[in-house]
Amino acid sequence: MNNIGTAYVLWLGCLLQLHGLHRLYNGKIFTGLLWMFSFGLFGIGQLVDLLLIPNMVQEHNDKLRSSQGLLPSGVPQNQAVIERIVTQEKLEKLLPSVVQYQTNQLTVKLLKAAEARGGSLSVTQEVMETGASFAEVENALLSIVRAGYADIGNHPETGVVLYEFKEL
Repeated sequence: MNNIGTAYVLWLGCLLQLHGLHRLYNGKIFTGLLWMFSFGLFGIGQLVDLLLIPNMVQEHNDKLRSSQGLLPSGVPQNQAVIERIVTQEKLEKLLPSVVQYQTNQLTVKLLKAAEARGGSLSVTQEVMETGASFAEVENALLSIVRAGYADIGNHPETGVVLYEFKEL
């Protein structure tokens, strides 16, 4: 990360006829070279940059954070997803009985929803009925199919994948 103080010190390089060092420092290569060979746009550009340096540094730091996958505050952009995955993994390792209970509750909800709809449901209908995620519903439905309590088919007109429950 670039520092505003360092940029101002490099700006003072103009006293040694080294104009534009502050621009090079902040990743503005073309204008930095232009300043260097035109004496800071004949001194006018160099003076204007006294006011622009804080924004130059902020812009450079924001680009750097963005390239590293960070928000301007320095927080990772996908932190919520990582946190949710880690939390779920910890939950599965530490509390398998709670996870099993949640799975059983979802299975009961799926069966009740299927019974209310005549024994066949799509994944989308199940998600809407239970409020669970697509992945959770699909995993629960596949375990029901593996246990032999449902079959997978397609709706004859739309082709949507349907789970057809037995003995409801």
